[in-house]
Amino acid sequence: MKLVAIILTLNEVQHLPRCLASLEGVVNQVLVADSYSTDGTLNIAEAHGAQVVQNPFVTQAMQFNWALTQLEEDTDWVLRIDADEYLTQELIAEIQERLPGIAAEVDGVYFGRRMTFQGRLIRFGGVFPVQVLRLFRYGRGQCENRWMDEHIKVAGSTVNFKGELIDDNLNSLTWWTEKHNHYASREVVDLLNLEYGFMPHDSVASLRGGSQAGVKRWLKEMVYARLPGGFRAFTYFLYRYVLRLGFLDGKAGTAFHFLQGFWYRYLVDAKLAEVKRYMRTHCCDVTTAIEQVLKIRV
Repeated sequence: MKLVAIILTLNEVQHLPRCLASLEGVVNQVLVADSYSTDGTLNIAEAHGAQVVQNPFVTQAMQFNWALTQLEEDTDWVLRIDADEYLTQELIAEIQERLPGIAAEVDGVYFGRRMTFQGRLIRFGGVFPVQVLRLFRYGRGQCENRWMDEHIKVAGSTVNFKGELIDDNLNSLTWWTEKHNHYASREVVDLLNLEYGFMPHDSVASLRGGSQAGVKRWLKEMVYARLPGGFRAFTYFLYRYVLRLGFLDGKAGTAFHFLQGFWYRYLVDAKLAEVKRYMRTHCCDVTTAIEQVLKIRV
């Protein structure tokens, strides 16, 4: 059985060694798909024996699906992992012990993903662990073609592992807010596409099958997206921070739930309103407004 891990990178010298260390003895090969890093990322990858390929970055989904085309035909399983993530010992043991014996009809494996924020593991707010499909049979899965919040999708059945993946980004809060500012613009593209349909709609949204990703995406597209802008961000924050006990995550947790649960989502709504205002003022179509306001060419 050949298991290959794919890591997308751009200037990940701070995180990549830890990620690669967690993969030792677990995967047979690591493919680093780099977006032309300017730090020591490539040197670290090559020193650990990873295969390095480079491709201009457009979206996470496009980059990952391109990376799949770089794998050798004898690949059996693919593990998607970000450079700032690492496998827990429990998940490592499950992959080593259970993966070789999984039935042939199973296409993918779900496991939990947790996140730290400013050094604290987030436990409340109803957010984590997120069940993610990050392990799948080669040739039977690919990434949704979306601008933001993309998931791996497979056609066949799936199984669940109990182990978890930890997302522990070590960059500053300034870096985090700048990253989420860019994320907000990308999410606006997906929200506008729901309304105007200027791109193919690729989504795992479904109430069938019981997958967490499918149900959450359905709620986001069919319920949350139809609520008034601004109001929905505030309501979502109250749901996380009060009803789902986000306040129990301490000071770092309060910052996380406020910034990620309210500020980020309010920013998305504000940018969405800005694009629509530009469309009205300049009497232009949605793709033109997106390019002019968000500086994104779709």
